[in-house]
Amino acid sequence: MSKSYVEINGERLLWRDVVRARQEQRRASLARKEQLALFTSLPDDTRPQAQRKAAGRYLEPTLFD
Repeated sequence: MSKSYVEINGERLLWRDVVRARQEQRRASLARKEQLALFTSLPDDTRPQAQRKAAGRYLEPTLFD
């Protein structure tokens, strides 16, 4: 015999109602999400040229400057 309900905070709820409410929540959250553009302009990198790549940061560390 399968259990067709779930008990939450002492309240007995039908499992199918819980699943339906969750599906509605997911649909609502997906509808609210903003679609990000695939190609956007990147912000300008204001670091010095040598600091823009890992090799440059290794060769010219600026920790104590």
